[in-house]
Amino acid sequence: MGATPAHNYSDYLKVATIKETKEVTDGTKSVELILSSFKVVIDLQRDLLDITDKAGDEGTNSQMSDYITEQEKEVWMYNSYLGK
Repeated sequence: MGATPAHNYSDYLKVATIKETKEVTDGTKSVELILSSFKVVIDLQRDLLDITDKAGDEGTNSQMSDYITEQEKEVWMYNSYLGK
């Protein structure tokens, strides 16, 4: 689409919305962090759905919709694990 994507890890870390977490040893806390990361990712993907819809890019739109469906299932399973 005319742009050059970031292509090294240090560039990704600079612009990442989800920040690295270190030394988490509690399983419940780990699952909670995973769920908060999923929320960020799914929100970004929903934004992308709007963009691809306006651009008439049905292929990307369909792919993102499929990703969201699968990730929402993962969220449900993690929440079930936490008893929510």
